[in-house]
Amino acid sequence: MKANMLAATLTLAVGVTILPISATAASHDPAATTYIDVAPTTNNVYASDVSVSARSAAAIDVQTGRFLYEKNGDDKMLIASLTKIITCIVAIESGVDLDSETTVSNRAAGKEGSSIYLKVGEKQKIRDLLYAVMLRSGNDAATAVAEACGQGSEAKFVEMMNAKVQDLGLTGTHFANPHGLDAKDHYSTAHDMAVLTAYALRNPTFAQIVATQVKTIPYPGEDYARKLYNKNKMLTRYEGADGVKTGYTKAAGRCLVSSATVDGRQVAVVTLDAPGDWVDHQRLLDYGFEAYTNFPVAKEDEVVKTLPLEDGIEPQVDVKVGVEFTYPVRKNEQDKLRTEMKLDDHLQAPVVGGEKVGEMKIYYEDKLLGVVPLVAAKDVREKTYWERFKQFFSGMIRN
Repeated sequence: MKANMLAATLTLAVGVTILPISATAASHDPAATTYIDVAPTTNNVYASDVSVSARSAAAIDVQTGRFLYEKNGDDKMLIASLTKIITCIVAIESGVDLDSETTVSNRAAGKEGSSIYLKVGEKQKIRDLLYAVMLRSGNDAATAVAEACGQGSEAKFVEMMNAKVQDLGLTGTHFANPHGLDAKDHYSTAHDMAVLTAYALRNPTFAQIVATQVKTIPYPGEDYARKLYNKNKMLTRYEGADGVKTGYTKAAGRCLVSSATVDGRQVAVVTLDAPGDWVDHQRLLDYGFEAYTNFPVAKEDEVVKTLPLEDGIEPQVDVKVGVEFTYPVRKNEQDKLRTEMKLDDHLQAPVVGGEKVGEMKIYYEDKLLGVVPLVAAKDVREKTYWERFKQFFSGMIRN
């Protein structure tokens, strides 16, 4: 296909039919939806809508990254074992085989605080240790994971954690260890932890671990296995709950990240220093699902244009939306959504169904939310030499 891009901008009406949200596609897929972070810069978003005990809180739509609520969201605070969220996702992304075994060091086995009582010299799969990290908040397990995935060095792993922070653009966060014990230069914000959590939950391995209520792992040297019960009570207290992590130190107070999926839409909530965290999360999850509704700005397979096609067996081809794009909005926000299309102005046969021929940009007012591919609706082959000759000859006769 030959194509010259025409910057033809067309504004479409936004439909209000409610559809379940689809999974985020990989950015390298030509038919993928690309969501662009449009997180607000203010640290209070609808903070007066929900009363919570937390000093700092945030709620985020996991797929799109839209902040639904923030209270003092940019305040830098201690986060205790919420640290283990980044420990887990960095380990998963480290490239180390999670089913390989690591030997527990003296440093890991002796780590103070919450523990699953690892023994020096004990061998465990990294994957099983990640369950111990996220379900039981084992500081010993977190240290063992850091050493296994950080080329034998906890310090190297912490560097990897902070590199991920920079990659995600989290300017209010810095880590000093992989477990979350109070330390100088170890802090984050509710806003940053919400972004990090939404990112991590898009990883299937991470999502599976944090949704697990009970996990059994080996206990070498004993005649029974370790049975790990998840400390996150939201998994049984809230319908649809599927994560994420508890945390507590005397200095940090009660910290919690939860998530839930209802009708295909996932919301994550972060509270820091929250005496009534379980109630806070119930209220904020309810708010996230009730105050916002997913609207399909672009419906998959919807025909949006017909383009002329040169040398095709058919003179034109329909253009359709390649993948659905939905966005959470409040009741008074639907008219703030708009779309713009940029299409190839000249198509040359043959074209293949599903082949990208343009793109649709989605805006909330003037903020670009994301980009959706526009694709050819079907295959259209090129005319053969004989078909071109017959067309030319028919034209000669008519003239």
